[in-house]
Amino acid sequence: MSEVRIAAEQRTTFGKGAARKIRRADKVPAVLYGHGIEPKHLTLPGHEVLLALRTPNVLIHLKGDGVDELALPKGVQRDPIKGFVEHVDLLLVRRGEKVTVEIPVTPVGDVHSDGLLEQQVTTIAVETEATHIPTGVEVDVEGLEVGTSITAGQLKLPQGTSLAADAETIVLQVIAKPVEAPAEGEEAAEGEGEAAEAPAAE
Repeated sequence: MSEVRIAAEQRTTFGKGAARKIRRADKVPAVLYGHGIEPKHLTLPGHEVLLALRTPNVLIHLKGDGVDELALPKGVQRDPIKGFVEHVDLLLVRRGEKVTVEIPVTPVGDVHSDGLLEQQVTTIAVETEATHIPTGVEVDVEGLEVGTSITAGQLKLPQGTSLAADAETIVLQVIAKPVEAPAEGEEAAEGEGEAAEAPAAE
């Protein structure tokens, strides 16, 4: 996966007032932690952070003001109405180390015409190298029949990635299509037809 480089500034002012001032300048307060280091309080450019977070498990290269680190977003606070990023928690990572992340599961193909695909989970936990996090895993569901299910342990994960979730977790299954009840008008018409066909009482 590619790295996104973002300029970082260390900050020494804290609290709600300081955070509001940072956001008014179109910037985002952030905290970098991990590997036993003292947490670093940073200020990041708001627009660049917003763009970076569109990619799941994006690897961010923080650079500037005495900071030169790789990090993964582990907690993002957004404004509930406007959606802009209010704060980011960043986990410090090293090249070559393993991390546990959630990656999206995407079904590909169409199941048998008699069935409907029911996806139980949309992401799955895996362990992988911090600098080579897969963008997701695809599941071939072409022609699967009713009653078929696929568990986490059956997923074909990219090389270098191992399952961190319970292997017995059902990821998706094929269920029978519901039987459509006849419309109210159709029921009435059938009733009238049956009445007309019935012999007259003597």
